[in-house]
Amino acid sequence: MPNWKDVLEELTNLTNLHRKEAVVALDTIRRRYLEQLHQHTGRNVIAYYSGWLSKPDIAQTEINDEDKNGFMMAVHKLDRAKGLDLILHTPGGDIAATESIVDYLRQMFGNDMRAIVPQIAMSAGTMLACSCKKILKTKHSNLGPIDPHLSSIPAQGVIDEFNRAYNEIYNNGNIDGAKIAVWQPILSYYRPAFLAQCENAIKWSKEFVKKQLIEVMFEGQADGTTKAEAIVDELSDYLKNRAHARHIHFQECQRLGLNVELVENNDALQDLLLTVHHCFMHSLMNTTSFKMIENHLGTAFVKQQAVVAVPR
Repeated sequence: MPNWKDVLEELTNLTNLHRKEAVVALDTIRRRYLEQLHQHTGRNVIAYYSGWLSKPDIAQTEINDEDKNGFMMAVHKLDRAKGLDLILHTPGGDIAATESIVDYLRQMFGNDMRAIVPQIAMSAGTMLACSCKKILKTKHSNLGPIDPHLSSIPAQGVIDEFNRAYNEIYNNGNIDGAKIAVWQPILSYYRPAFLAQCENAIKWSKEFVKKQLIEVMFEGQADGTTKAEAIVDELSDYLKNRAHARHIHFQECQRLGLNVELVENNDALQDLLLTVHHCFMHSLMNTTSFKMIENHLGTAFVKQQAVVAVPR
């Protein structure tokens, strides 16, 4: 199957890369390999791709409520008895939107869903993956921590910082005036009720992922609750993970207890999946598209950058 360079050469052979012709060629090649992936697995395929890596300045690359329209379009006309393979490439996003998308897909396909991560599914993308029966990963792909962030600020970090300030100011029961002067400008940065919002976000994130693991990935397993709690504790451990951008690879996912399968164990699946991945990455890099939700039938929901002509 074609690799990154082969896909680019195939694209070049179809067009001289004028913009309109390039887009048509990209769509043609991408949809051909999506259909081949479906034929190989016998399962429905929906790919959810964000262009945040090549277009980092666009805010709407994250998971949001508008994505529900794309999933509804992609699910329409699918034979739901064939289950769903959900290909994920996303930095994450809004937990409320993620929860709603999972609820919708669950109504459509029940628990017969596999997540496939060819490169990166972080944060809420990891939550989506944990809502599936199994996660297919490559040797180079990764999930990420699920500790929530509010306005790019780590919720657990806020709580830890507040507790540190309290302990330093009330040192052994005595108020330390010097520490008040140090901490006052830092704590004044937080708006009213922000601490409670952080606490609620952490609780929401943990409860959501735990529920999905128990009801889907570990359905019917006597130790499902114990395994789910252990996984959630590690994925949400702000201090241990060090950063929200930490990459969690296959071996670590196995150690955590997630139901993961290595794509490289199936050569044909590996070739097809990575070819599909390369097609989507070329599409995001070489067009104005910054988010794509597409099924194996070629039905696609695509968000594009507005192009403004500047007179010279």
